[in-house]
Amino acid sequence: MKKWLVLAVLLIGIAAFSVSQLNVYVYESLNWIEDKLIGKFESSNNCKVNVVRLGDAGNMVARLKLEKKNPKADVVIGLDQSLSMSAISEGLLQPYISPMLSKLRDPNLIFDKDYYVTPFDYGAIAFVYDPSKLSKIPEKMEDISAYKNSLIIQDPKSSSTGQALLIWTIALYNDSWTDFWKKMKPAVLTVTPSWDDAFSKFEQGEAPIMLSYATDGAYSYHYYQSTKYKAFIPKDGAYVQIEGAGIVKGSKNKQLAQKFIDFLLSDEFQQEVALNQWMFPVTDVKLPEAFKYAVVPEKILSVDIKAISSQMDKYIKTWEEIMYK
Repeated sequence: MKKWLVLAVLLIGIAAFSVSQLNVYVYESLNWIEDKLIGKFESSNNCKVNVVRLGDAGNMVARLKLEKKNPKADVVIGLDQSLSMSAISEGLLQPYISPMLSKLRDPNLIFDKDYYVTPFDYGAIAFVYDPSKLSKIPEKMEDISAYKNSLIIQDPKSSSTGQALLIWTIALYNDSWTDFWKKMKPAVLTVTPSWDDAFSKFEQGEAPIMLSYATDGAYSYHYYQSTKYKAFIPKDGAYVQIEGAGIVKGSKNKQLAQKFIDFLLSDEFQQEVALNQWMFPVTDVKLPEAFKYAVVPEKILSVDIKAISSQMDKYIKTWEEIMYK
């Protein structure tokens, strides 16, 4: 009898000190949340958060597909509109309406009206250039084609920015988007698998222009105290990328995952977005001074993201045939 009592006490003690573990998938440049924010969430919720970095956003969706029958992740962070539609159509996510959505600065940031994905940042896609190497800025998207071997872009198959550029050109040129890419091909020096790889090559001076974000001027001012690099958005119109997070279907920690989604919209998290993610926060937290150097688009394109996303595999295959044949 005493042995059973001792065993019971031990089991109760183990249960009391055990903590839940939340597995969170992010892309590589979201690693800053580990240093600045994960510890705070762990302390508030008596849990352990395991952050798994998977290259670019496209890699996260590919991993979720592979694990669909036996999910390893609870939450995925960093899906833009197109990748979100892909994850939803594949049945990889489960819906959740966070009470924190009332804090959004603009309800139009909710691009998924079924609430599988919760937005946490946004920003316009742009081209960043080195003013010391590029004296004249292209006015229209098609003008970039005149700059031979001068552009670094990301692969739409693995990179969210690369896919955003493809969507941007489809929205801009409609059925003539393939003609545009045939003209653009000579301007492309290299196609990288991720934004990080592209920026590394750009900083090393391999090309004067790269595909990036309209907030890169703010980044340059913050880190270099000057506009070492500048951004431009072609006058044809801008494509605004919204990034979100979702709860993985089959998550074994659903309630904790919901709390984590709420945490992404808290002031504590949102006030860190600007100077770490280099995107705009989705709530009305105060923006840092550097963001006065972010390029604000004059015209924003209207994009039927659901229609384009449903044909994305076909678009990417056609794009690859143009770029690599």
